[in-house]
Amino acid sequence: MRATARLFSQVSKAASPRAHTTAFIGLGRMGSEMAYNLFSRTLVESDGNSHFVVCDAVVDAARAFSDNLTAQFPGANIQVVETPAEAAALSSTIVTMLPSSPHVRQVYSESYGIIPALLSLSPDGQRSTLCIDSTTLDVQVAREIAAEVHKSGATMVDAPVSGGVAGAKAATLSFLVGGTEDAFQRTSPILAHMGKKIIHCGPSGAGLGAKICNNLILGVQQIVVAEAMLLGQKLGLDPAVLAGVINSSTGACWASSVNNPVPGALATSPPCTRDYEGGFATSLMLKDMGLATEIADAYSTPLPMGEAAENMYADVVTQVPELAKRDFSSVYRYLQLSAERKQVA
Repeated sequence: MRATARLFSQVSKAASPRAHTTAFIGLGRMGSEMAYNLFSRTLVESDGNSHFVVCDAVVDAARAFSDNLTAQFPGANIQVVETPAEAAALSSTIVTMLPSSPHVRQVYSESYGIIPALLSLSPDGQRSTLCIDSTTLDVQVAREIAAEVHKSGATMVDAPVSGGVAGAKAATLSFLVGGTEDAFQRTSPILAHMGKKIIHCGPSGAGLGAKICNNLILGVQQIVVAEAMLLGQKLGLDPAVLAGVINSSTGACWASSVNNPVPGALATSPPCTRDYEGGFATSLMLKDMGLATEIADAYSTPLPMGEAAENMYADVVTQVPELAKRDFSSVYRYLQLSAERKQVA
């Protein structure tokens, strides 16, 4: 559906008060959990005097989310819309959680996007609007989009997250925020409904820079944990014993203590216990490693481990395609298959 000024007018007249409405765009694995915590906690905080809008490329996903929220909170005022422009016309606070840079450009800049909708608002409506993007994307793209939003009179921050799907569900995410100090102060109470740590990293793009560096480390660590766990079992070590040693020694890291890739290695239930379903997709980790190597190249920074890790995740996705949408700890499965091929050869 193409957004038009007439549409904005019609939607605005039918909408709940815009100042009390929050929109969430992007209801994937992370986004749906984040949106649920944001909306449910806002409802409790406001004694039900809040309104919500949801939008997703898959309209049925938005409708399912709406049905779930109203089942848990009967009477909750939530509206499903088909375009980001409609969401922006209805809402003064807009949170986006999208797959990557092209999706952010589409949602914000296309004719049915957020920025055209903002330009159709009154000056007061523009100034009252806050956009929070939690996508992990290219830093330069994020800065360009933020500049466009600011030109419209609205405010925008980049606020990528760390903590994975489990952190999104438990509302224990860390938000790495890029923007002005005033924007950070305005954003923090909203992010507090979805996470525990809210860190101001600097101006526009700084949150993404911090996230890319963090995921660079994570992506490399997950591979070496998989390598060590596989080697240890070849040497006759019980996975739980080996994980216990690593997690209490100098090799300790999140990739082992929380996201260990071997079933039975932890007392908890990481994605490997569900055949690697429900975590952070390997294809998304490949994207993040690509962001790191691209920006490192632009700034002439050597990234030998990052480049090797990017190549490894690319091999996982191309050689075992069914692992592309499964948790990136499934790199362990890829290494297992590689070991089996060597034995046969």
